[in-house]
Amino acid sequence: MDEKRSSFSGSIGFVLAAAGSAIGLGNLWRFPYLAAKNGGGLFLAVYLALLVTFGFTLLVTEVAIGRKTKSSPLMAYGKLHEKWKWIGVFAVVVPFLILPYYCVIGGWVLKYCVVFLTGQVAAASENGFFSGYITSTAEPLVFMALYLFLTFFVVYREIDDGIEKFSKLLMPVLLLIVIGVALFSLTIRYDDGTVTRTGMDGLAVYLIPNLDGLTAGGFMSVLLAAMGQLFFSISVAMGIMITYGSYFKDRGNIFTSVWQIGIFDTAVAILAGLMTVVPIYVLMGQEGMNASGPSLLFVAMPKTFHSMGFTGTVVGAAFFIMAFFAALTSSISIMEAVVSSMMERLSVSRKKAAVIESLVAFAIGAVVCFGYNLLYFEIPLPNGSVGQVLDVLDYISNGLLMPVVEIGTCLLIGWALTPDVVIDEATKNGEPFGQKGMFKTMIRFIAPILLTVLLLQSLGSIG
Repeated sequence: MDEKRSSFSGSIGFVLAAAGSAIGLGNLWRFPYLAAKNGGGLFLAVYLALLVTFGFTLLVTEVAIGRKTKSSPLMAYGKLHEKWKWIGVFAVVVPFLILPYYCVIGGWVLKYCVVFLTGQVAAASENGFFSGYITSTAEPLVFMALYLFLTFFVVYREIDDGIEKFSKLLMPVLLLIVIGVALFSLTIRYDDGTVTRTGMDGLAVYLIPNLDGLTAGGFMSVLLAAMGQLFFSISVAMGIMITYGSYFKDRGNIFTSVWQIGIFDTAVAILAGLMTVVPIYVLMGQEGMNASGPSLLFVAMPKTFHSMGFTGTVVGAAFFIMAFFAALTSSISIMEAVVSSMMERLSVSRKKAAVIESLVAFAIGAVVCFGYNLLYFEIPLPNGSVGQVLDVLDYISNGLLMPVVEIGTCLLIGWALTPDVVIDEATKNGEPFGQKGMFKTMIRFIAPILLTVLLLQSLGSIG
């Protein structure tokens, strides 16, 4: 089966597909909020430091595992060490749980694309519009199904004719929209006769480090926030990078590709802050900076765009089209991790695996949609939050299983085997590896500790 395994035609296709996976809704609704909340430039500096150490280590490890084993995440770990194949099971359960609720959220984004493209901005900016939409029964289900079909359509095709071709088309468009909207946000001005705020004022709030009253405890909070955002942003621990790594040709340079993925993902995340933090601050002031998650994307941003008049309708439409592209490239990679595992484990065709996974995802996605109306409940979670169906699935997959998968990966590579397993694979073409010492220290000691802290945070053991 290895000889017949699909592959990307080259490094560009791999980088764009992997970057598309990393660039998701978290870049739009979580990164900007965390940056604004945690000292602006201080958060960015910590995030970048973690990217070139912690993030680099995890990305190189998973891509190398995928290319070395030429296997899906379900089977890759067992090929490395029979006693550690349980990691592969967890690594596939994660995208299996994420895909249904991610498609529900993707359906929300698709709905807002339609809203802005049809000029319903005033309605979308009203209080209760978003909650009224997600608590309705039929419409969210329809948009989820449409979004899921688009995801299925790309995965259904072969790698080079589906995911690679799609990524090469959408990623440049996504980047152009991000840059355009971000630059436009710097031109926004608010003046009510007594208060004046400009885009450059918003940029200062976003980028200039705020060290006022910073304590050791405060810095640790910033560190944990940046680490959590990075970990959940770069698409590790959910089988995606192993899957894409298995399609990466042997002659490709893993290090160069990983750096490009990291730069692409981080650049979009930073620009997302310009698209969200800057206009919200300019038009709504400091009190508007408290929104995060869905409320930032589906409540605060529509209000902000509506306050711009006709220009806001155009910019808002571009913004939500960009958000739709970002979401879709991520859901495609999530489905691919599951489909790849089904193909290898059950010896079924890509088309059959994609159909089965899509039907299952639709069924679970329907339950998630009904979790806001017919099946509504509230349950306290160990991390202190209160959740519905979507939140429970997110907590199990992101809060629990992902840290467990990556802790297991670090222990497998760092101790049960040796870091040389990854180093040898990544340097098989004679590539220089100047960060070898850092990589070994990170994979064996620092990364497992940081990941354990994230897990304890999810379990409510630390604040």
